Amino acid sequence: MSLALGLAIILALAALGMPLFAVIAAVALLGFHLAGYDLVVVAVEFYRLGDMPGLIAIPLFTLAGYLLGESAAPKRLVRLSNALLGWLPGGLAIVAIVACAFFTAFTGASGVTIVALGALLYPALRQAGYSERYSLGLVTSAGSLGLLFAPSLPLIVYGFVAGQVGGETPVTIPDLFLAGLVPGLLMVAMLSAHAMWVGRGIPRARHRFDAGELALSLRECAWELPLPLIVLGGIYSGELAASEAAAVTALYVLVVTVLIKKEIRLRSLPGVMAESMRMVGAILLILGAALALSNWLVDQEVPTTLFEALREHVDSPWVFLGLLNLFLLVVGMLLDIFSAIVILTPLLLPVAAGFGIHPVHLGVVMLANLQLGYFTPPVGMNLFIAAYRFNKPIGTLVRACLPFFLILGLAVALLTWWPGLSLGLL
Repeated sequence: MSLALGLAIILALAALGMPLFAVIAAVALLGFHLAGYDLVVVAVEFYRLGDMPGLIAIPLFTLAGYLLGESAAPKRLVRLSNALLGWLPGGLAIVAIVACAFFTAFTGASGVTIVALGALLYPALRQAGYSERYSLGLVTSAGSLGLLFAPSLPLIVYGFVAGQVGGETPVTIPDLFLAGLVPGLLMVAMLSAHAMWVGRGIPRARHRFDAGELALSLRECAWELPLPLIVLGGIYSGELAASEAAAVTALYVLVVTVLIKKEIRLRSLPGVMAESMRMVGAILLILGAALALSNWLVDQEVPTTLFEALREHVDSPWVFLGLLNLFLLVVGMLLDIFSAIVILTPLLLPVAAGFGIHPVHLGVVMLANLQLGYFTPPVGMNLFIAAYRFNKPIGTLVRACLPFFLILGLAVALLTWWPGLSLGLL
């Protein structure tokens, strides 16, 4: 069987609904078979996942995020954000932006944010006087904010895959956590500025600052507020590795939600854990298959060939980054973020290195672009989740998200061509 015929058959099966991990594994198996390798090399990649110590951070942070989602933490977070920011013009919209960013960073799943916070924020925005289109667009698009903040799962997955690829400049998860901070804050700030402009003429969209309410909400969130300090403080103090910080975070959240707050009953705990591990299982299946495919691509010198072909037409790193943005935007429209990361990172890292682009900056650019794919048709996951959650047509949500797409697209352009935003804290 030729490579072209094999790929045609695999694409046909994919069109009929074959799972993505199976498509990736099939391409890897076909490539290694035609290259004359023993096909056990694909199975070895799945086995190797068990020997990679940093990988344990993924299921542990995922479990912590799902436990937070099942508890009353979203309500407490919204109340605290409202007490801090609700007095500003457009304050409630800013509350929605900040709450979604914080919650997505810890759950690692944009859809979970829409489900957990959407029921609170959408009715509140409508009651405060915001239009239906703005409210829908804000909640749907803000669900993807937070993917650049620690301990975001996409950041961890990129760091893990980039570490396996190797290179002259090492990529560490702590560096990625730092690199995503300023770009993530830039996106939050730009959306907040837009919210203040929209809310300037809506009297009901703000309230007086109430020190008593702030004190009550701070007391109510007393157990959640230490979480960023546990993750970032533990890692950057040198006391904890990323996997150890994940273990401490998961244990802390488990104790708080089950034993202290008692918002998750013991009999419900296995269900929550199983739901979180289903997401982890999907990520690991894709990761193992993609690592096998990446090895075949590297063996066939595809990154080198791709770089040489690009050098014939592109000689500027700035032009390359511009083309990369367009490419990643298209990829984000068609693939989920985890699949895109594990498939593209081994291809793009060597090419970007050839243009002198720092691999950490490349990671931030990749995630920022793929973040837009969450609410971009045809397969933007947030669009479908929001359509189900709010019982609205997809077309309505696409139109509602357009202004937010343009604002975040401008932020992506800024952080792409201004590497200091990503690398300034390293």
